[in-house]
Amino acid sequence: KVTELVLDNCRSSNGEIEGLNDSFKELEFLSMASVELTSLAKLPTLSKLRKLELSDNIISGGLEVLAERCPNLTYLNLSGNKIKDLGTVEALQNLKNLKSLDLFNCEITNLEDYRDSIFELLQQITYLDGFDQEDNEAPDSEDDEEGDEDDDNEDEGEAGPPGEYEEEDDEDDGGSDLGEGEEEEE
Repeated sequence: KVTELVLDNCRSSNGEIEGLNDSFKELEFLSMASVELTSLAKLPTLSKLRKLELSDNIISGGLEVLAERCPNLTYLNLSGNKIKDLGTVEALQNLKNLKSLDLFNCEITNLEDYRDSIFELLQQITYLDGFDQEDNEAPDSEDDEEGDEDDDNEDEGEAGPPGEYEEEDDEDDGGSDLGEGEEEEE
């Protein structure tokens, strides 16, 4: 019962990864970055899949397959692919649970009003390329609560390496003994 599968840098042949099939019923996270994938036509049905990493491939269309085979996706990374126009992305409207979409380093990002157009087209998404409509950064963690804690560390100053200040003092004392000349004489 595999729930996470990372196939990054495996080579696809004819648009499929050998061994990736409908038997992975419990899969919730799948990463196929840099596998030279040109199409999603042979993607198996993965109804529990929530996160799909497809960055740095050669995908230019055929995204409607995702709504059919991975209807519960909440996170989709298509950065570094050959996606050029809004019509291609329009197929993602049927992914009703999609919250985060990444199209960084795709030609589509060069379109005028790219962000506004995507948010208008895909009203279900909260984050595009890691930022929401008001340019607030998405939590940088799979577990949102952890991400929030990490973000707070800098502001509150309460976290950091355990015993950060005590350790520094101890190290200074240890190092300064040598400098006082007591141990040099020995």
